Amino acid sequence: MRNHFLIFIILILNFSNISAKKSIEIYKNTDTIYVADPTIFLDKGTYYLYGTSSDKGFEVYQSTDLKKWTGPVGKNIGFALSKGESYGSKGFWAPQVFKQGEKYFIAYTANEHIAVAESDNPLGPFTQKKIKSLPGKGLQIDPFIFVDTDGKTYLYHVRLGNGNRIFVAEMKPDFSDIIPETLKECITASQPWENTEKTGWPVTEGPTVLKKENLYYLFYSANDFRSPDYAVGYATSNSPFGPWKKFERNPIISRKTLNYNGTGHGDFFTDQKGTLQYVFHTHYSNKLVSPRATAIISAKFMKQKDGSFEMKVDPSTMRFLTK
Repeated sequence: MRNHFLIFIILILNFSNISAKKSIEIYKNTDTIYVADPTIFLDKGTYYLYGTSSDKGFEVYQSTDLKKWTGPVGKNIGFALSKGESYGSKGFWAPQVFKQGEKYFIAYTANEHIAVAESDNPLGPFTQKKIKSLPGKGLQIDPFIFVDTDGKTYLYHVRLGNGNRIFVAEMKPDFSDIIPETLKECITASQPWENTEKTGWPVTEGPTVLKKENLYYLFYSANDFRSPDYAVGYATSNSPFGPWKKFERNPIISRKTLNYNGTGHGDFFTDQKGTLQYVFHTHYSNKLVSPRATAIISAKFMKQKDGSFEMKVDPSTMRFLTK
């Protein structure tokens, strides 16, 4: 009887191992897109997805319905921006793409500095006439260029020093530099949810700014990106420079609300139906951080009884992007 029991246990273990291996194979064979720090840019009926994925530059995917994506489809073997044609030799992170006039621009991180390149097409090639980063001392990452309703342009970004801290400065109209005297700190990690591991290097990063009825909303991610508690919150201000008041019910996107680890560092866009969406990344699995998977979730400004607006996301709409 004991021998039969041992044989039964061995069979169960073998079956479990086979099933586990099969699950891993199925997971690896899915068509999920793995782009971290993502941004989606809509232009002339086509969505373009960019993000952190390679030390050779920035690949780009495209879609007409947000459901089926093709790519990489950049002009240079899948890349919209390629190393050597613009600033940077490594660490191509966290791009933002926008349009001004007939030109397309990409603000991004490389070599832990910020640069801006331009193109005639969302697929690239994004290049610089003079290969350089923005002037300025210290390491700077995660740029987000915000154009206000009065036409002034601001660079929200992260500076590394005693933690990852979010700053803002007004930019020159040609995006060549900030106006140094306008530089001001916005956000640093000061609340328990923003530093769950209580590290000596607290992190706030990945800024994105929206404006709603003269109120500025600064969305950001907190905790180290490798932490399962990487999450998204926001703060509001009556000025693009602050002071910023953190939302009392942060975070609005987290593993507690979505049941995925490492949810954060994304960007907002409005789809062709007029729905506000947030694109972001999650960890690969509960055990592995990378490659980080790309997802979107619907969001909406909800009017409160006092007349203010609160940002709400709908967990039921979250889905991963696939080829």
